[in-house]
Amino acid sequence: MTDVTTESVAKPARARMPHWREVLASTELDSRLLGMLAALAAIWVGFHVLSGGDFLTARNLWNLSVQSASIAIMATGMVLIIVSRNIDLSVGSLLGFLGYVMAMVQTNWIPESLGLGFDQWYTWIIALAVGLAVGALAGGLQGFIVAYAGVPAFIVTLGGFLAWRGLIFRFQQGQTLAPLDRNFQLLGGGARGTLGSTASWVVAAVACAAIILSLALSRRRKSRYQLVGRPLVVEVALGALGCIAVVAGVGWVANGYRSPITGEPTGIAIPVAILILVTVVMTYLATRRRFGRYVYAYGGNPEAAELGGINTRRTIMSTFVVMGVLCGLSAAVQTARLNASVTNLGVQNELDVIAAAVIGGTSFSGGIGTIPGAVLGAVVMQSLRSGMVLLAIDSPSQDIVVGVVLVTAVAIDAALRVRNRAAVLGALGAGILVSAIIIQTGRP
Repeated sequence: MTDVTTESVAKPARARMPHWREVLASTELDSRLLGMLAALAAIWVGFHVLSGGDFLTARNLWNLSVQSASIAIMATGMVLIIVSRNIDLSVGSLLGFLGYVMAMVQTNWIPESLGLGFDQWYTWIIALAVGLAVGALAGGLQGFIVAYAGVPAFIVTLGGFLAWRGLIFRFQQGQTLAPLDRNFQLLGGGARGTLGSTASWVVAAVACAAIILSLALSRRRKSRYQLVGRPLVVEVALGALGCIAVVAGVGWVANGYRSPITGEPTGIAIPVAILILVTVVMTYLATRRRFGRYVYAYGGNPEAAELGGINTRRTIMSTFVVMGVLCGLSAAVQTARLNASVTNLGVQNELDVIAAAVIGGTSFSGGIGTIPGAVLGAVVMQSLRSGMVLLAIDSPSQDIVVGVVLVTAVAIDAALRVRNRAAVLGALGAGILVSAIIIQTGRP
């Protein structure tokens, strides 16, 4: 029997602690999205402190969600436009024109031209259908010129920006079309335009079940194809955090805000419910359908997409059709909220929509962008404006801060593409410093 000395026995190797980057990579989460969430949290906490505790209240967050809905709805479509290396400058003017069309259907065409009366049960359905159809036709027209005539999207949509706004002033002639159908008004939120407490909890339960089911199906799919997935503990943590966020949003914000008229919990506002539905559908379209994969493939490499057999012209035109439909839906939300169609409806919305998409991580170089990121970008934009209003910051200073944030987001995107960490930190620090100075000097 051979003697074994203690020196000859190899010491067991210590288990190496995983680096935080390895842990983050194992979650398969978008680092840009996590950065946006961190930035949003910092904005909320900062404004809450500066406003003396008025920002993070159920009332303010409920109003913030309603105010963000219209821009966020259009931002989900702008993601596909920018991902495909195009731009749409006409969305604000098109929104105003579609709002005018839907208002005319309710106030003139149905009750007067057709003689069917006002406030019929079908009025809002016809008005919304007409608005979505006209939006799809308008978007399709612009997309056809871009895709098949070869005119740059910047020029086409700049022409649309002028043409749709001109049509509003030509036909509406400064008049305000009001009031609108009572059922149509519900699309804008308000005291009556909510789901109510019980229905909101049902939505929360469905959302939690969808989160858990989505994670389970994703894990099962990867296992079937023998792909490396997330650790089980990470899956459980993500599911738990998602459900906690949903329950907190419904319990603290939606049902925490009580109607000033009835005193009852308002629940989720209908515009927010529409936004949630649009986000789910657009995310599915962008990530699970052939159309979405074609858009990202074209944005990543147009020549390779054409050589791969993708009908790039039809794909580009389809992105503008989707954008037109979303403009119609957003127009319905805004006109319903105002209970009127006015000539300045949608002014500067195109800038807010583009800014929301870019701040949410969509790259002008094409091929990069997410739907949830654009929605989060819209919330960040509206959070900045809402917080500055609470601090009584003057309007010019508000525009300066939003402009600084937009330029900072693009600078960070450019630095991330070349993996220049110093440039990222420099752009972030400069953006925060300049914004803080503008906010401080803009206070009364």
